[in-house]
Amino acid sequence: MSRISPTIAAAKAAKRKLLIPYLVAGDPDFHLTLMLMHQLVKDGADIIELGVPFSDPSSDGPVIQLGGERALASGASLHKVLDLVAEFRQTDSDTPLVLMGYLNPVEIMGYEKFVEKAKQCGVDGVLLVDMPPAESTLLHKMLREVDIDTIYLVAPTTSEARAKTIVSHTSGYLYYVSLKGVTGAAVSDYSSVSDSLGRLRTLTDLPIVVGFGIKDSESAAAMAVNADGVVIGSALVSEIAKIPAGTTKESFHPAATTAMIADVRKTLDTLD
Repeated sequence: MSRISPTIAAAKAAKRKLLIPYLVAGDPDFHLTLMLMHQLVKDGADIIELGVPFSDPSSDGPVIQLGGERALASGASLHKVLDLVAEFRQTDSDTPLVLMGYLNPVEIMGYEKFVEKAKQCGVDGVLLVDMPPAESTLLHKMLREVDIDTIYLVAPTTSEARAKTIVSHTSGYLYYVSLKGVTGAAVSDYSSVSDSLGRLRTLTDLPIVVGFGIKDSESAAAMAVNADGVVIGSALVSEIAKIPAGTTKESFHPAATTAMIADVRKTLDTLD
């Protein structure tokens, strides 16, 4: 069992909505990313999604694309992201970490090497946005054997038949994309999200978290009412983009960058 299941069980017992911030590993550099990760835990994050920078991020909007470019410019790679996870684990053995990215870097590293190192470093879940469930049998099996969850996306356009296939391959939690499009767009129709979540709950007992388009406490609360939690990515990466160039770990105060996550946590904790 990964750290994800007991974390979700504890949140459910406490009637606590899951808060899952996303940031790009290596943006603006790995020293600051590590500090941000620890600050996010202090701010009330239940799980952290760690973006693996990739040169062709087809599902990402401009904010996260730029975060990926900054990370790649700082020398980011899948190897270094896994090393970052290992460094985080030196002082945090409890917070679940999910790698979110694209299949190409994993294929280049090789499934066996990736799974072995991911387990050794302390990864809890893997979400590869361009890996269809039908083509994931081998990697899914290898991850399951070492208790790493495989997480998938379900979109508003996903058919019921395809959703059934997706949930049959998913463990940990199901990630519902709240809108058609890329990360960073705004959500305007909360009722349709609620309807979609209702249909998904007839297909699975997995926790369902909602991401894409959540920008602040208000939008997080609106989404979380019918979901088990929310994912916040572009809004946080936008704050990270404001970190002045040349900032060192000695001069960096991460709480100022992650303040919105702390605010969202406070708001979510007021929900019934």
